[in-house]
Amino acid sequence: MRLPPPAHPVWRFAAASLSPALLLVIGALAGGAWAWIGLLWITLVLAAADRLARRLGQGGAGLAADLWTGGLALGLGALHFLILAFAIFALSGGTDLGPGGWIACFLGFGLWFGQVSNPVAHELIHRAGRWPVRLGAAVYVSLLYGHHASAHRLVHHRFAATPDDPNSAAAGEGFYDFLIRAWPGEFLAGYEMERNLRDGKEPAWRNPYLAYVGGGLAFAVAISVLFGLLGLIVWLLLCVHAQIQLLLSDYVQHYGLERRRIGQDAYEPFGPEHSWDAPDPVSALMMLHAPRHADHHLHPARPYPALELSPQGRAPLLPWSLPVMATAALVPPLWRRMMDPRLARLKAGR
Repeated sequence: MRLPPPAHPVWRFAAASLSPALLLVIGALAGGAWAWIGLLWITLVLAAADRLARRLGQGGAGLAADLWTGGLALGLGALHFLILAFAIFALSGGTDLGPGGWIACFLGFGLWFGQVSNPVAHELIHRAGRWPVRLGAAVYVSLLYGHHASAHRLVHHRFAATPDDPNSAAAGEGFYDFLIRAWPGEFLAGYEMERNLRDGKEPAWRNPYLAYVGGGLAFAVAISVLFGLLGLIVWLLLCVHAQIQLLLSDYVQHYGLERRRIGQDAYEPFGPEHSWDAPDPVSALMMLHAPRHADHHLHPARPYPALELSPQGRAPLLPWSLPVMATAALVPPLWRRMMDPRLARLKAGR
């Protein structure tokens, strides 16, 4: 099978998503200053490239999806498990990392799992085929967040930008308050939806939550056997880091945006104005166009390359790229200073 030509968009997505992983692996092996290169790449270099591209007016329309771009998501999904195993190996003493190098690699790998593995799994659980969906769910299970495969599709896509969605943040709600509410809320809401779907139709053991919880326990046992107690602790810390990244993404992309209530239990249809978009192309390529969030909600089955930025120009835009805004959300006063005036202008214009 011939490789796609150099101008094919799959190379852009692959370069953006794989380059930080390659640098992180090199840094974990070499240690010293090299350990910081991957972290700097996925943070400062990425932010600078996004800012430059925004000033140059880069962004643009969606791209055609084909076998190659579809295969990239599958390949990244499989690669996730190898990189996760290597990260645990390196961070549990398998390579010669000093304290500074350990911190840099831990932060860098956690960001990659949150900003690349998460969008990859998200893309896969929206595929039509059984095996891509299972692979995406397995990626989430490996990060102890398997329930997201159900809750995201069955709860978030139905109730986003309403009080019935645990993963939509209200105006003025700080991230840490959101985190405490959203994690258990999403878990329970997804379980209720899965149980209701199977009530009287399928046996209880067919509920995928058994696979999510059981799979998480299986990962814990396997990691303990392969990497020992320290490896288990490292994995749990990486899972927490990646889960925070996922919840930051949800927090940022729907903060303060609400669908109007049109009945006692009904809301207006979801529109582009109910999700924040980020028109920054470099991080969008790394995250498989996840920052083009409004179009994804309008067309959940649309392949990631074809997602459009700000459909009909109605989706509000974040002032900085999604990773930068996620970082700002960790400091609630800074976040409110950046976002609340924009939110007030949006609501005044409705």
